[in-house]
Amino acid sequence: MRLGEELQHDTSPHELELAGKKRKVQTASAVLCYSRMLFFQCSPTFQRFDCKVFLTDALRYMGGAPARVMIDNTHVIILRGSGREMVPVPEMAAFAERFGFEFVAHAIGNANRSGRVERPFSFVEGNFLAGRTFRSWEDLNQRAREWCDKVNATYKKHIRAVPRELFAVERLHLKPLPAWIPEVYRLYQRLVDIEGYVALHSNRYSVPVDWIGRRVEVRETKDHIEIQLDAHRLVQHRRIAEAEHQRVMLAEHRPPRGQRTPRPDPHPEEKAILSAAPELADYVAGLRQRSRKVITLALRQLLRFVREYPREPLLGAVREATRYGLYDLERLERMILRRVTREYFLLDRGEDD
Repeated sequence: MRLGEELQHDTSPHELELAGKKRKVQTASAVLCYSRMLFFQCSPTFQRFDCKVFLTDALRYMGGAPARVMIDNTHVIILRGSGREMVPVPEMAAFAERFGFEFVAHAIGNANRSGRVERPFSFVEGNFLAGRTFRSWEDLNQRAREWCDKVNATYKKHIRAVPRELFAVERLHLKPLPAWIPEVYRLYQRLVDIEGYVALHSNRYSVPVDWIGRRVEVRETKDHIEIQLDAHRLVQHRRIAEAEHQRVMLAEHRPPRGQRTPRPDPHPEEKAILSAAPELADYVAGLRQRSRKVITLALRQLLRFVREYPREPLLGAVREATRYGLYDLERLERMILRRVTREYFLLDRGEDD
């Protein structure tokens, strides 16, 4: 294998103890084929976002890029085909072009082409992970990097050399990294909920209370969640790597003691309901407080009732529901339908009876 020609990349699941819990993680590794320099990281999942984060960190660790990155036939990178016929996903092809390498897939069943990167997985599991526990993802991957530094500086019998010493020569043949490496990110559009949080992967991140009901752009990077309302207003949180149903509140977003959260502007659905049927104002107020659904979804359902059902059966059913404190919209719809059936679909029992 020529100097700086190839880096092999693969992933494998492992089990470990993290923050006091046993869990399965995805271990991604990269090995330079000439010097056998090893780099690996762990993450909860391994999607394209995670793949780009890992390879960016791996290339930074190596200090340069090879001519090609050999991969298994994984859907994370491959659009179609296998082996020499492999076509990468355009997103991943553009990522590779930024660093000056190309993705190459080994032929299915050709274990020889992936042996350099698969062998270290058992070494990682039996040496690094064995007997170790970790406080957090940051702790896990920091200790993984320190372990890689130690292993890469250790003499290897099968190559009769120290990887770090061979790398001193191979590094001169790697392609220089770009002067500016953009941070890997994912973009989302979100609506700030009535409590002043933005939901992402089941976790909720706080924003200023005057953003309630507003649409924001969410940028997810390796370490941070950035929530932007406009060109001048942006909030940054530490990213929670897993879907843990956590609430993350910044101190500056907590209302002062004794001060109530300002009432947000009405939802567009609420405005439409009250414009078409002002008599529903009390029921809408009760629905906001007592509905078990997300309020936006509940208001959309109530607006559908207003638009689809005759006015009198609707108002009669709502008056009855308000009297008994019923805010289950499925039950309210059944009440409306019973009134519609009774008042609009009575059979004419005339002389033929």
